[in-house]
Amino acid sequence: MGQEGQEGQEGPGSVRDVTDPRTPVIVGVGQAEQRPEDLSGTLEPIDLLVSAARTADGDAGASMLTRVNTIAVVSITSWPYPDPGALLARRLGLDGVRETMTTTIGGNSPQLLVNHLAAAIQRGDTDVVLLGGTECLYTRRAARTEPKTWLNWTQADDPPCPVVLGDARPGSSPYELEHGAVAPVQIYPLFETALRASAGHGVAEHQVVVSELWSRFSAVAASNPHAWSREAKSAEDIRTVGPDNRMVSFPYPKRMCANIHVDQAAALILCSYAAAQDAGVPDDRLVFPHSGADAHDHYFVSERERLDTSPAISIAGRAALDAAGLGVDDVARFDLYSCFPSAVQIAMRALGLHGAPGGDGRPLNVTGGLAFAGGPANDYPSHAIAAMVDACRRDPGSIGFVSALGWYVTKHSMGCYSTTPPPRGFVLVDASETQRAVDATPSRQPAGAYEGPATLEASSVLYERDGGPAMAVVTTLTPDGSRALANTSDVDLMDAMTREAWEGRPVTVVRDADTNRLEA
Repeated sequence: MGQEGQEGQEGPGSVRDVTDPRTPVIVGVGQAEQRPEDLSGTLEPIDLLVSAARTADGDAGASMLTRVNTIAVVSITSWPYPDPGALLARRLGLDGVRETMTTTIGGNSPQLLVNHLAAAIQRGDTDVVLLGGTECLYTRRAARTEPKTWLNWTQADDPPCPVVLGDARPGSSPYELEHGAVAPVQIYPLFETALRASAGHGVAEHQVVVSELWSRFSAVAASNPHAWSREAKSAEDIRTVGPDNRMVSFPYPKRMCANIHVDQAAALILCSYAAAQDAGVPDDRLVFPHSGADAHDHYFVSERERLDTSPAISIAGRAALDAAGLGVDDVARFDLYSCFPSAVQIAMRALGLHGAPGGDGRPLNVTGGLAFAGGPANDYPSHAIAAMVDACRRDPGSIGFVSALGWYVTKHSMGCYSTTPPPRGFVLVDASETQRAVDATPSRQPAGAYEGPATLEASSVLYERDGGPAMAVVTTLTPDGSRALANTSDVDLMDAMTREAWEGRPVTVVRDADTNRLEA
Protein backbone atom coordinates (compact mmCIF):
# COMPACT_ATOMS: atom_id res chain seq x y z
CA MET A 1 0.00 0.00 0.00
CA GLY A 2 1.25 3.49 -0.81
CA GLN A 3 2.35 5.88 1.93
CA GLU A 4 -0.84 7.95 1.75
CA GLY A 5 -2.80 4.81 2.66
CA GLN A 6 -0.86 4.49 5.93
CA GLU A 7 -1.20 8.03 7.32
CA GLY A 8 -2.95 8.56 10.65
CA GLN A 9 -6.64 9.21 10.59
CA GLU A 10 -7.39 11.38 13.62
CA GLY A 11 -5.74 13.36 16.40
CA PRO A 12 -3.72 16.56 16.63
CA GLY A 13 -1.30 16.97 13.77
CA SER A 14 -3.01 14.32 11.63
CA VAL A 15 -3.53 14.60 7.89
CA ARG A 16 -7.10 15.76 8.51
CA ASP A 17 -5.90 18.86 10.31
CA VAL A 18 -4.45 20.12 7.02
CA THR A 19 -7.14 18.84 4.66
CA ASP A 20 -8.34 21.50 2.21
CA PRO A 21 -11.88 22.51 3.28
CA ARG A 22 -13.02 22.15 -0.35
CA THR A 23 -11.93 18.49 -0.55
CA PRO A 24 -14.95 16.38 -1.59
CA VAL A 25 -15.94 13.52 0.70
CA ILE A 26 -18.70 10.90 0.80
CA VAL A 27 -20.34 11.07 4.22
CA GLY A 28 -23.36 8.79 3.83
CA VAL A 29 -24.54 5.91 1.68
CA GLY A 30 -27.88 4.14 1.55
CA GLN A 31 -29.42 1.26 -0.36
CA ALA A 32 -33.02 0.12 -0.60
CA GLU A 33 -34.75 -2.80 -2.27
CA GLN A 34 -38.19 -4.37 -2.40
CA ARG A 35 -39.60 -7.65 -3.73
CA PRO A 36 -43.34 -7.13 -3.34
CA GLU A 37 -45.82 -9.98 -3.47
CA ASP A 38 -48.76 -7.57 -3.35
CA LEU A 39 -48.22 -4.82 -5.94
CA SER A 40 -50.85 -2.59 -4.35
CA GLY A 41 -48.38 -1.60 -1.66
CA THR A 42 -45.22 -1.36 -3.74
CA LEU A 43 -43.11 1.79 -3.83
CA GLU A 44 -42.61 3.51 -7.16
CA PRO A 45 -39.02 4.24 -8.24
CA ILE A 46 -38.78 7.77 -6.85
CA ASP A 47 -40.06 6.65 -3.45
CA LEU A 48 -37.61 3.76 -3.31
CA LEU A 49 -34.90 6.37 -3.91
CA VAL A 50 -36.39 8.49 -1.10
CA SER A 51 -35.87 5.50 1.20
CA ALA A 52 -32.24 5.11 0.08
CA ALA A 53 -31.62 8.86 0.52
CA ARG A 54 -32.97 8.84 4.08
CA THR A 55 -30.82 5.81 4.86
CA ALA A 56 -27.79 7.68 3.50
CA ASP A 57 -28.65 10.63 5.73
CA GLY A 58 -28.79 8.37 8.78
CA ASP A 59 -25.55 6.69 7.73
CA ALA A 60 -23.74 10.04 7.83
CA GLY A 61 -24.16 10.27 11.58
CA ALA A 62 -25.37 13.87 11.25
CA SER A 63 -28.24 15.43 9.33
CA MET A 64 -27.10 16.39 5.83
CA LEU A 65 -30.22 16.30 3.63
CA THR A 66 -31.39 19.76 4.69
CA ARG A 67 -28.05 21.13 3.45
CA VAL A 68 -28.30 19.62 -0.06
CA ASN A 69 -28.01 22.16 -2.88
CA THR A 70 -27.48 19.78 -5.84
CA ILE A 71 -29.38 16.58 -6.69
CA ALA A 72 -28.15 14.24 -9.41
CA VAL A 73 -30.21 11.18 -10.42
CA VAL A 74 -28.99 8.54 -12.84
CA SER A 75 -31.20 8.01 -15.91
CA ILE A 76 -34.21 5.88 -14.87
CA THR A 77 -35.46 3.15 -17.19
CA SER A 78 -38.52 1.90 -15.32
CA TRP A 79 -40.53 5.17 -15.23
CA PRO A 80 -40.29 8.47 -17.15
CA TYR A 81 -39.85 11.28 -14.62
CA PRO A 82 -38.99 14.46 -16.59
CA ASP A 83 -36.76 15.80 -13.82
CA PRO A 84 -36.29 13.10 -11.17
CA GLY A 85 -34.06 15.35 -9.07
CA ALA A 86 -36.75 18.02 -8.75
CA LEU A 87 -39.34 15.40 -7.80
CA LEU A 88 -36.96 13.84 -5.28
CA ALA A 89 -36.38 17.24 -3.68
CA ARG A 90 -40.15 17.70 -3.23
CA ARG A 91 -40.58 14.20 -1.83
CA LEU A 92 -37.84 14.89 0.73
CA GLY A 93 -39.07 18.42 1.49
CA LEU A 94 -35.78 20.03 0.47
CA ASP A 95 -36.08 23.73 -0.35
CA GLY A 96 -32.40 24.61 -0.75
CA VAL A 97 -31.78 22.69 -3.98
CA ARG A 98 -30.38 25.03 -6.64
CA GLU A 99 -29.45 22.51 -9.33
CA THR A 100 -30.67 19.16 -10.60
CA MET A 101 -29.07 16.90 -13.17
CA THR A 102 -29.48 13.50 -14.75
CA THR A 103 -27.57 11.37 -17.23
CA THR A 104 -27.76 9.68 -20.58
CA ILE A 105 -28.06 5.89 -20.82
CA GLY A 106 -25.00 4.01 -19.61
CA GLY A 107 -23.73 2.02 -16.65
CA ASN A 108 -20.79 4.41 -16.38
CA SER A 109 -23.21 7.16 -15.28
CA PRO A 110 -22.99 6.94 -11.46
CA GLN A 111 -19.18 7.08 -11.42
CA LEU A 112 -19.29 9.80 -14.09
CA LEU A 113 -21.55 11.83 -11.77
CA VAL A 114 -19.22 11.32 -8.81
CA ASN A 115 -16.26 12.44 -10.91
CA HIS A 116 -18.10 15.51 -12.23
CA LEU A 117 -19.57 16.56 -8.89
CA ALA A 118 -16.47 15.89 -6.82
CA ALA A 119 -14.61 18.26 -9.13
CA ALA A 120 -17.44 20.81 -8.79
CA ILE A 121 -17.19 20.64 -4.99
CA GLN A 122 -13.40 21.01 -5.18
CA ARG A 123 -13.88 24.17 -7.30
CA GLY A 124 -16.51 25.58 -4.94
CA ASP A 125 -19.36 25.37 -7.49
CA THR A 126 -21.54 23.33 -5.12
CA ASP A 127 -21.27 22.16 -1.53
CA VAL A 128 -23.61 19.29 -0.63
CA VAL A 129 -24.82 16.79 -3.24
CA LEU A 130 -27.40 14.02 -3.10
CA LEU A 131 -26.59 11.52 -5.84
CA GLY A 132 -28.27 8.25 -6.68
CA GLY A 133 -30.46 6.13 -8.86
CA THR A 134 -33.41 3.78 -8.74
CA GLU A 135 -35.22 1.12 -10.75
CA CYS A 136 -38.39 -0.91 -10.21
CA LEU A 137 -38.16 -3.24 -13.18
CA TYR A 138 -39.17 -6.25 -11.06
CA THR A 139 -42.47 -4.54 -10.26
CA ARG A 140 -42.97 -3.40 -13.86
CA ARG A 141 -42.59 -6.97 -15.11
CA ALA A 142 -44.82 -8.38 -12.36
CA ALA A 143 -47.51 -5.83 -13.22
CA ARG A 144 -47.61 -7.07 -16.83
CA THR A 145 -48.25 -10.70 -15.88
CA GLU A 146 -51.82 -11.98 -15.54
CA PRO A 147 -53.81 -10.76 -13.74
CA LYS A 148 -52.34 -7.42 -14.82
CA THR A 149 -51.96 -4.61 -12.29
CA TRP A 150 -52.34 -0.90 -12.99
CA LEU A 151 -49.43 1.02 -11.46
CA ASN A 152 -50.68 4.44 -10.44
CA TRP A 153 -47.24 6.01 -10.35
CA THR A 154 -46.49 9.72 -10.44
CA GLN A 155 -47.04 11.55 -13.73
CA ALA A 156 -44.85 14.55 -12.97
CA ASP A 157 -45.29 17.70 -15.06
CA ASP A 158 -41.83 19.17 -14.43
CA PRO A 159 -39.96 20.56 -17.43
CA PRO A 160 -37.14 18.29 -18.61
CA CYS A 161 -34.08 18.22 -16.40
CA PRO A 162 -31.86 21.11 -17.53
CA VAL A 163 -28.52 19.31 -17.13
CA VAL A 164 -27.93 15.92 -18.76
CA LEU A 165 -24.45 14.45 -18.35
CA GLY A 166 -22.94 11.87 -20.68
CA ASP A 167 -22.64 10.78 -24.30
CA ALA A 168 -26.13 10.33 -25.79
CA ARG A 169 -25.13 8.31 -28.86
CA PRO A 170 -26.81 4.91 -29.24
CA GLY A 171 -24.76 1.84 -28.43
CA SER A 172 -24.94 0.20 -31.87
CA SER A 173 -24.20 1.52 -35.36
CA PRO A 174 -26.72 1.05 -38.20
CA TYR A 175 -24.46 -1.72 -39.56
CA GLU A 176 -24.58 -3.54 -36.25
CA LEU A 177 -28.32 -3.06 -35.93
CA GLU A 178 -28.87 -4.58 -39.39
CA HIS A 179 -27.11 -7.72 -38.21
CA GLY A 180 -28.99 -8.08 -34.92
CA ALA A 181 -26.20 -6.83 -32.67
CA VAL A 182 -28.72 -4.79 -30.74
CA ALA A 183 -28.60 -5.88 -27.08
CA PRO A 184 -26.11 -6.92 -24.41
CA VAL A 185 -27.05 -10.62 -24.64
CA GLN A 186 -26.12 -10.59 -28.33
CA ILE A 187 -22.90 -8.57 -28.07
CA TYR A 188 -21.14 -9.62 -24.86
CA PRO A 189 -20.89 -13.26 -26.07
CA LEU A 190 -18.82 -11.91 -28.98
CA PHE A 191 -16.34 -10.54 -26.46
CA GLU A 192 -16.40 -13.83 -24.54
CA THR A 193 -15.61 -16.01 -27.54
CA ALA A 194 -12.85 -13.58 -28.59
CA LEU A 195 -11.39 -13.92 -25.09
CA ARG A 196 -11.70 -17.69 -25.35
CA ALA A 197 -9.80 -17.68 -28.64
CA SER A 198 -6.99 -15.48 -27.36
CA ALA A 199 -6.64 -17.67 -24.27
CA GLY A 200 -6.42 -20.78 -26.46
CA HIS A 201 -9.23 -22.50 -24.58
CA GLY A 202 -11.64 -25.09 -25.86
CA VAL A 203 -15.37 -24.52 -25.36
CA ALA A 204 -15.80 -26.74 -22.29
CA GLU A 205 -12.51 -25.58 -20.76
CA HIS A 206 -13.47 -21.94 -21.04
CA GLN A 207 -16.93 -22.51 -19.56
CA VAL A 208 -15.22 -23.93 -16.48
CA VAL A 209 -12.91 -20.93 -16.16
CA VAL A 210 -15.75 -18.43 -16.53
CA SER A 211 -18.11 -20.27 -14.18
CA GLU A 212 -15.41 -20.36 -11.50
CA LEU A 213 -14.99 -16.59 -11.81
CA TRP A 214 -18.75 -16.11 -11.52
CA SER A 215 -18.99 -18.49 -8.56
CA ARG A 216 -16.59 -16.27 -6.64
CA PHE A 217 -18.83 -13.30 -7.40
CA SER A 218 -21.86 -15.30 -6.25
CA ALA A 219 -20.13 -15.92 -2.92
CA VAL A 220 -19.72 -12.15 -2.46
CA ALA A 221 -23.43 -11.61 -3.13
CA ALA A 222 -24.31 -14.26 -0.56
CA SER A 223 -22.83 -12.03 2.17
CA ASN A 224 -24.23 -8.76 0.79
CA PRO A 225 -27.43 -7.81 2.67
CA HIS A 226 -28.61 -5.75 -0.32
CA ALA A 227 -28.01 -8.40 -2.99
CA TRP A 228 -31.02 -9.54 -4.99
CA SER A 229 -29.85 -13.15 -5.00
CA ARG A 230 -28.03 -14.24 -1.83
CA GLU A 231 -27.67 -17.94 -2.57
CA ALA A 232 -24.07 -18.87 -3.32
CA LYS A 233 -23.82 -20.87 -6.54
CA SER A 234 -21.13 -23.37 -7.40
CA ALA A 235 -19.28 -23.12 -10.69
CA GLU A 236 -21.13 -26.22 -11.86
CA ASP A 237 -24.49 -24.64 -10.94
CA ILE A 238 -23.59 -21.59 -13.01
CA ARG A 239 -22.42 -23.32 -16.19
CA THR A 240 -24.89 -26.22 -16.26
CA VAL A 241 -27.91 -25.54 -18.46
CA GLY A 242 -31.27 -26.65 -17.07
CA PRO A 243 -34.90 -25.58 -16.55
CA ASP A 244 -33.92 -22.82 -14.11
CA ASN A 245 -30.72 -21.88 -15.97
CA ARG A 246 -31.66 -21.79 -19.64
CA MET A 247 -29.19 -20.89 -22.33
CA VAL A 248 -29.74 -17.23 -23.25
CA SER A 249 -27.02 -16.54 -25.79
CA PHE A 250 -24.17 -19.00 -26.07
CA PRO A 251 -21.85 -19.16 -24.25
CA TYR A 252 -23.99 -17.48 -21.56
CA PRO A 253 -26.71 -19.32 -19.63
CA LYS A 254 -29.01 -17.23 -17.48
CA ARG A 255 -26.77 -17.24 -14.40
CA MET A 256 -23.97 -15.59 -16.36
CA CYS A 257 -26.20 -12.67 -17.41
CA ALA A 258 -26.99 -9.43 -15.61
CA ASN A 259 -30.35 -9.53 -13.83
CA ILE A 260 -32.13 -6.32 -14.75
CA HIS A 261 -35.47 -7.35 -13.20
CA VAL A 262 -34.86 -5.89 -9.75
CA ASP A 263 -36.32 -3.17 -7.54
CA GLN A 264 -33.28 -1.39 -6.12
CA ALA A 265 -32.14 2.12 -5.26
CA ALA A 266 -28.90 3.60 -3.95
CA ALA A 267 -27.97 7.07 -2.74
CA LEU A 268 -24.74 8.85 -1.81
CA ILE A 269 -24.25 12.13 0.03
CA LEU A 270 -21.15 13.89 -1.29
CA CYS A 271 -20.04 17.20 0.17
CA SER A 272 -17.06 19.39 0.96
CA TYR A 273 -14.92 18.49 3.94
CA ALA A 274 -15.87 21.84 5.47
CA ALA A 275 -19.58 21.03 5.17
CA ALA A 276 -19.01 17.64 6.80
CA GLN A 277 -17.13 19.25 9.68
CA ASP A 278 -19.76 21.97 10.08
CA ALA A 279 -22.55 19.37 10.28
CA GLY A 280 -20.61 17.30 12.79
CA VAL A 281 -20.15 14.18 10.67
CA PRO A 282 -17.94 11.73 12.62
CA ASP A 283 -14.54 11.04 11.12
CA ASP A 284 -15.26 7.32 10.82
CA ARG A 285 -17.99 8.08 8.26
CA LEU A 286 -15.73 9.92 5.80
CA VAL A 287 -14.56 8.30 2.56
CA PHE A 288 -12.73 10.52 0.08
CA PRO A 289 -12.80 10.23 -3.71
CA HIS A 290 -9.14 10.63 -4.62
CA SER A 291 -9.34 10.80 -8.40
CA GLY A 292 -11.52 10.08 -11.39
CA ALA A 293 -11.07 9.51 -15.11
CA ASP A 294 -13.39 8.97 -18.08
CA ALA A 295 -13.00 7.82 -21.68
CA HIS A 296 -14.75 5.76 -24.33
CA ASP A 297 -13.35 3.07 -26.58
CA HIS A 298 -13.72 3.33 -30.35
CA TYR A 299 -17.39 3.87 -30.00
CA PHE A 300 -18.96 1.08 -32.05
CA VAL A 301 -17.96 -2.54 -31.58
CA SER A 302 -17.43 -3.10 -35.31
CA GLU A 303 -14.76 -0.36 -35.33
CA ARG A 304 -12.50 -1.82 -32.62
CA GLU A 305 -9.21 -3.45 -33.48
CA ARG A 306 -9.81 -6.32 -31.04
CA LEU A 307 -12.82 -7.59 -29.14
CA ASP A 308 -10.89 -8.96 -26.16
CA THR A 309 -9.28 -5.71 -25.00
CA SER A 310 -10.24 -2.19 -23.93
CA PRO A 311 -7.70 0.57 -24.53
CA ALA A 312 -10.04 2.99 -22.75
CA ILE A 313 -10.11 1.00 -19.50
CA SER A 314 -6.33 0.71 -19.61
CA ILE A 315 -5.74 4.39 -20.35
CA ALA A 316 -8.42 5.87 -18.08
CA GLY A 317 -7.78 3.37 -15.29
CA ARG A 318 -4.08 4.06 -15.17
CA ALA A 319 -4.72 7.80 -15.47
CA ALA A 320 -7.00 7.67 -12.42
CA LEU A 321 -4.37 5.77 -10.45
CA ASP A 322 -1.59 8.12 -11.56
CA ALA A 323 -3.66 11.15 -10.59
CA ALA A 324 -4.01 9.74 -7.07
CA GLY A 325 -0.30 8.93 -6.88
CA LEU A 326 -1.05 5.21 -6.84
CA GLY A 327 -0.16 2.08 -8.70
CA VAL A 328 -2.47 -0.85 -9.30
CA ASP A 329 -0.62 -2.79 -6.59
CA ASP A 330 -1.66 -0.16 -4.03
CA VAL A 331 -5.34 -1.02 -4.48
CA ALA A 332 -6.82 -3.26 -1.77
CA ARG A 333 -10.06 -4.08 -3.61
CA PHE A 334 -11.80 -3.43 -6.91
CA ASP A 335 -15.30 -3.33 -8.21
CA LEU A 336 -15.03 -4.14 -11.90
CA TYR A 337 -18.28 -3.66 -13.78
CA SER A 338 -19.73 -7.14 -14.08
CA CYS A 339 -22.74 -7.31 -16.37
CA PHE A 340 -21.25 -10.39 -18.06
CA PRO A 341 -18.04 -12.35 -17.43
CA SER A 342 -16.37 -10.89 -20.52
CA ALA A 343 -16.63 -7.35 -19.09
CA VAL A 344 -14.69 -8.40 -16.00
CA GLN A 345 -12.03 -10.30 -17.95
CA ILE A 346 -11.49 -7.38 -20.33
CA ALA A 347 -11.07 -5.00 -17.38
CA MET A 348 -8.63 -7.39 -15.71
CA ARG A 349 -6.52 -7.52 -18.86
CA ALA A 350 -6.61 -3.76 -19.23
CA LEU A 351 -5.51 -3.15 -15.64
CA GLY A 352 -2.99 -5.99 -15.48
CA LEU A 353 -4.90 -8.06 -12.90
CA HIS A 354 -4.53 -11.84 -12.68
CA GLY A 355 -7.20 -12.67 -10.09
CA ALA A 356 -7.34 -15.67 -7.79
CA PRO A 357 -6.12 -18.20 -10.40
CA GLY A 358 -3.03 -16.05 -10.88
CA GLY A 359 -2.32 -15.79 -7.16
CA ASP A 360 -3.90 -12.35 -6.61
CA GLY A 361 -6.53 -12.71 -3.91
CA ARG A 362 -7.71 -9.11 -3.91
CA PRO A 363 -11.48 -8.81 -4.38
CA LEU A 364 -12.56 -7.96 -7.93
CA ASN A 365 -16.04 -7.11 -6.72
CA VAL A 366 -17.65 -5.81 -3.51
CA THR A 367 -21.35 -6.47 -4.22
CA GLY A 368 -21.57 -9.79 -6.07
CA GLY A 369 -22.09 -8.20 -9.48
CA LEU A 370 -25.05 -7.59 -11.74
CA ALA A 371 -25.95 -11.28 -12.10
CA PHE A 372 -26.36 -11.87 -8.37
CA ALA A 373 -26.40 -8.54 -6.48
CA GLY A 374 -28.67 -7.12 -9.18
CA GLY A 375 -28.33 -5.05 -12.32
CA PRO A 376 -30.68 -2.06 -12.01
CA ALA A 377 -30.22 -0.74 -15.57
CA ASN A 378 -27.81 2.24 -15.50
CA ASP A 379 -27.48 2.40 -11.71
CA TYR A 380 -25.43 -0.62 -10.62
CA PRO A 381 -22.29 1.47 -9.89
CA SER A 382 -24.20 3.53 -7.30
CA HIS A 383 -24.55 0.28 -5.35
CA ALA A 384 -20.90 -0.58 -6.03
CA ILE A 385 -19.74 2.80 -4.72
CA ALA A 386 -21.96 2.47 -1.64
CA ALA A 387 -20.51 -0.98 -0.93
CA MET A 388 -16.99 0.32 -1.59
CA VAL A 389 -17.52 3.12 0.93
CA ASP A 390 -18.53 0.54 3.55
CA ALA A 391 -15.53 -1.64 2.65
CA CYS A 392 -13.12 1.30 2.97
CA ARG A 393 -14.59 2.21 6.35
CA ARG A 394 -13.97 -1.34 7.58
CA ASP A 395 -10.33 -1.13 6.40
CA PRO A 396 -9.22 2.46 7.15
CA GLY A 397 -6.45 3.81 4.95
CA SER A 398 -6.92 1.21 2.21
CA ILE A 399 -7.64 2.06 -1.43
CA GLY A 400 -10.73 0.99 -3.35
CA PHE A 401 -11.06 1.23 -7.13
CA VAL A 402 -14.36 1.32 -9.05
CA SER A 403 -14.55 0.74 -12.81
CA ALA A 404 -17.94 1.42 -14.43
CA LEU A 405 -18.96 1.02 -18.05
CA GLY A 406 -21.82 1.81 -20.40
CA TRP A 407 -23.17 0.10 -23.49
CA TYR A 408 -20.84 -2.60 -24.87
CA VAL A 409 -17.52 -2.01 -23.09
CA THR A 410 -17.92 1.43 -24.64
CA LYS A 411 -18.12 4.28 -22.10
CA HIS A 412 -15.90 4.09 -19.02
CA SER A 413 -15.62 5.92 -15.71
CA MET A 414 -13.06 5.17 -12.99
CA GLY A 415 -12.65 6.28 -9.41
CA CYS A 416 -10.30 5.75 -6.45
CA TYR A 417 -11.56 5.90 -2.85
CA SER A 418 -10.06 5.88 0.66
CA THR A 419 -10.74 7.03 4.21
CA THR A 420 -7.43 8.90 3.98
CA PRO A 421 -7.80 12.40 2.50
CA PRO A 422 -6.08 12.87 -0.87
CA PRO A 423 -2.84 14.84 -0.29
CA ARG A 424 -3.46 17.00 -3.40
CA GLY A 425 -7.22 17.15 -3.17
CA PHE A 426 -9.52 15.39 -5.61
CA VAL A 427 -8.06 15.20 -9.13
CA LEU A 428 -10.29 14.76 -12.17
CA VAL A 429 -8.22 13.72 -15.16
CA ASP A 430 -8.85 15.87 -18.23
CA ALA A 431 -11.15 13.72 -20.38
CA SER A 432 -9.82 15.27 -23.56
CA GLU A 433 -6.38 13.87 -22.73
CA THR A 434 -7.56 10.33 -22.04
CA GLN A 435 -9.81 10.39 -25.10
CA ARG A 436 -7.03 11.64 -27.33
CA ALA A 437 -4.87 8.72 -26.21
CA VAL A 438 -7.68 6.20 -26.84
CA ASP A 439 -8.48 7.67 -30.25
CA ALA A 440 -4.85 7.22 -31.26
CA THR A 441 -5.02 3.44 -30.76
CA PRO A 442 -5.61 1.18 -33.80
CA SER A 443 -9.14 0.58 -35.09
CA ARG A 444 -10.81 -1.32 -37.92
CA GLN A 445 -12.99 -0.34 -40.84
CA PRO A 446 -16.38 -2.07 -40.96
CA ALA A 447 -16.66 -4.02 -44.21
CA GLY A 448 -20.34 -3.25 -44.81
CA ALA A 449 -22.12 -5.56 -47.25
CA TYR A 450 -19.43 -8.07 -48.11
CA GLU A 451 -19.07 -11.26 -50.10
CA GLY A 452 -15.99 -13.45 -50.07
CA PRO A 453 -13.57 -15.34 -47.85
CA ALA A 454 -13.05 -14.36 -44.23
CA THR A 455 -11.77 -15.65 -40.90
CA LEU A 456 -14.29 -16.10 -38.11
CA GLU A 457 -13.34 -13.84 -35.20
CA ALA A 458 -16.15 -14.19 -32.63
CA SER A 459 -19.61 -15.73 -32.33
CA SER A 460 -22.84 -15.27 -30.37
CA VAL A 461 -25.70 -17.78 -30.67
CA LEU A 462 -29.03 -16.45 -29.45
CA TYR A 463 -31.48 -19.03 -28.07
CA GLU A 464 -35.26 -19.19 -27.97
CA ARG A 465 -36.90 -19.66 -24.58
CA ASP A 466 -37.84 -23.20 -25.59
CA GLY A 467 -34.16 -24.12 -25.70
CA GLY A 468 -33.44 -24.06 -29.43
CA PRO A 469 -30.94 -21.78 -31.21
CA ALA A 470 -32.61 -18.92 -33.08
CA MET A 471 -29.89 -16.87 -34.77
CA ALA A 472 -26.16 -16.37 -34.62
CA VAL A 473 -24.30 -13.08 -34.88
CA VAL A 474 -20.66 -13.45 -35.88
CA THR A 475 -17.80 -11.12 -36.59
CA THR A 476 -15.30 -12.02 -39.29
CA LEU A 477 -12.09 -10.48 -40.55
CA THR A 478 -11.68 -10.08 -44.29
CA PRO A 479 -8.35 -10.46 -46.14
CA ASP A 480 -7.81 -6.68 -46.08
CA GLY A 481 -8.31 -6.56 -42.27
CA SER A 482 -11.77 -5.00 -42.19
CA ARG A 483 -14.51 -6.50 -40.03
CA ALA A 484 -17.59 -8.04 -41.64
CA LEU A 485 -20.61 -8.89 -39.53
CA ALA A 486 -22.78 -11.81 -40.58
CA ASN A 487 -25.70 -13.92 -39.43
CA THR A 488 -26.85 -17.48 -39.78
CA SER A 489 -30.04 -19.31 -38.85
CA ASP A 490 -28.66 -22.69 -39.91
CA VAL A 491 -29.43 -24.92 -36.91
CA ASP A 492 -26.62 -27.37 -37.63
CA LEU A 493 -24.07 -24.59 -38.02
CA MET A 494 -25.21 -22.85 -34.83
CA ASP A 495 -25.09 -26.14 -32.93
CA ALA A 496 -21.55 -26.75 -34.18
CA MET A 497 -20.43 -23.33 -32.93
CA THR A 498 -21.59 -24.23 -29.40
CA ARG A 499 -19.64 -27.49 -29.37
CA GLU A 500 -16.34 -26.43 -30.93
CA ALA A 501 -14.46 -23.15 -31.01
CA TRP A 502 -14.86 -21.74 -34.53
CA GLU A 503 -12.76 -18.66 -33.93
CA GLY A 504 -9.87 -18.60 -36.40
CA ARG A 505 -11.57 -20.85 -38.95
CA PRO A 506 -11.86 -19.86 -42.61
CA VAL A 507 -15.45 -19.14 -43.59
CA THR A 508 -17.36 -17.67 -46.50
CA VAL A 509 -19.55 -14.59 -46.19
CA VAL A 510 -22.38 -14.17 -48.69
CA ARG A 511 -24.00 -10.85 -49.36
CA ASP A 512 -27.76 -10.90 -48.87
CA ALA A 513 -29.13 -7.47 -49.87
CA ASP A 514 -27.77 -5.07 -47.20
CA THR A 515 -26.75 -7.78 -44.76
CA ASN A 516 -24.27 -10.63 -44.72
CA ARG A 517 -24.89 -14.35 -44.26
CA LEU A 518 -22.35 -16.83 -42.92
CA GLU A 519 -21.50 -20.03 -44.73
CA ALA A 520 -19.14 -22.63 -43.30
